[in-house]
Amino acid sequence: MRMSKPVVPAAPTNPGLKREIGLIGLIWTSEGSIIGSGWLFGALLAAQAAGTAALISWGIGALAIIVLAFVHAELGAMYPVAGGTARFPHYAFGSAAGASFGWFSWLQAVTVAPIEVMASLNYLSVHAPWVQTGKNQLTPAGYGLAVAFMAFFVVVNFLGIKWLAHTNSVATWWKVAVPVFTIIVLATTTFHSGNFGYQGFAPFGARGVLSAISTSGIIFALLGFEQADQLAGESRNPARDIPRAVIGSILIGVLVYAALQVVFIAALPHSAFAHGWANLSFSGKAGPFAGLAASVGLGWLATLLYIDAVVSPSGTGLIYTTATSRVSYGLSRNGYVPAVFERTTKRGVPWFSLLFAFVAGLIVFLPFPTWQKLVGFVTSASVLMYAGAPLAFGCLRKQDPDRPRPYRLPGGMFWAPVAFIVANLIIYWAGWDTLWRLGVAIVLGYLLLGGSALLKLNPKVPHMDWRSAQWLPVYLVGMGLISWQGGFCSTGPASSASCGATDAVPLWWDIVLIAAFSLVIYFWAQAVRLPDEETQEYIGSVEVVPGG
Repeated sequence: MRMSKPVVPAAPTNPGLKREIGLIGLIWTSEGSIIGSGWLFGALLAAQAAGTAALISWGIGALAIIVLAFVHAELGAMYPVAGGTARFPHYAFGSAAGASFGWFSWLQAVTVAPIEVMASLNYLSVHAPWVQTGKNQLTPAGYGLAVAFMAFFVVVNFLGIKWLAHTNSVATWWKVAVPVFTIIVLATTTFHSGNFGYQGFAPFGARGVLSAISTSGIIFALLGFEQADQLAGESRNPARDIPRAVIGSILIGVLVYAALQVVFIAALPHSAFAHGWANLSFSGKAGPFAGLAASVGLGWLATLLYIDAVVSPSGTGLIYTTATSRVSYGLSRNGYVPAVFERTTKRGVPWFSLLFAFVAGLIVFLPFPTWQKLVGFVTSASVLMYAGAPLAFGCLRKQDPDRPRPYRLPGGMFWAPVAFIVANLIIYWAGWDTLWRLGVAIVLGYLLLGGSALLKLNPKVPHMDWRSAQWLPVYLVGMGLISWQGGFCSTGPASSASCGATDAVPLWWDIVLIAAFSLVIYFWAQAVRLPDEETQEYIGSVEVVPGG
């Protein structure tokens, strides 16, 4: 396909924009986001939730993310704007939906830094048991150390992190090389094939396989594919390279994570199964791969993994602390939150946004004291954010039909509702105990947005376009009700866990219910989308370039 100039007159060309990024650069950008702290714990938690069938969970998770990624591939190449996951719904449904999905985007970003801190502290607890209790919850001293980590991220952001940009390639090589090296070493030194048949292939049945997708870090581990979308305007050949980079990075990530799952199960000592898959136990379990390495006499590998458990999560935490402050800065620029979030230092750092992200990150530790619970929350927030793209996709095909599409998803009008169903299933599988907390966070966000408008804390007051977002409250409340009546908890099946879910809707029927509800919301949203001319006005009011 040939590249065409934008048809919207109000979208000027960025004079600094250069199309110099090739396929490898795009893949590496997404891969650096996909391979993160998820690999440190995903294999253990998935095995505890699904046994050997965790391998099926990784496959299902990969297919789900690929469906969502293809939708983002078209939108990302079509609208190469900063914060696209929040901007796409804004173009299709107006400011009410835009503000909501902007808030969902901020929730996702603000929880990543605490997740990375928890990953580091979990591994550190092997040598510093005073950091956590026996239930992997932070002690007062551990919480103090978590505060120190978060404060470090903020201080570095205030001082400037230009050096990170220059070392990004080295950091990405490190983040990918360490797990790949671990796979090779464990596969060649300790491999007990008999472990795969323990208690059968799927000891916890289909519910265990599905629950593992959201609650064990599988979806969390595969998130980050959209980074290639953000560089669409700088790609030499976006029509060819963006979908290849998005899908290619996911496939590489899946191969790495699946291989990690295989070598993890195979390396487990027989004593680890004494109390079954759900209660796998071995020396150093708080740092799963390092613990396994030490137990088979690979102390040097364990040392490397303990170093990686601090270096890699810290790098990601730094980046997401920056991202969180920029998201709230952007929300203020759009008039959704108080203007104080736009205040910057002489170095251009949005200082209030940064401090607010710091405080919010510390609060996140309180209701989610373990890495696994944080992962369930951020997975739900992330997928809730991503769910706006399939909704916007169908609308923008009709509202903006003449805009050049460097990449056009074949059968897009079929895949868009499928992607929305997939997103909602992932949200549902996270469990009621995760979703009710997410619901509280969403309500708090709306109070902040509403209070800002009521008190006129921002002179820019957007027109909220309530009619085009009338489906949104029904969607959010409906997902909560189905989750409450369903049978999934972050800690296991509702019948054996005390998360508040009633387990009134049987397995498989709940999936049918989610699919039917998703289709109702999808086509309702399509019916009340913004008029074409208003969509063109919203699109034309911004600079549709990577820095727009």
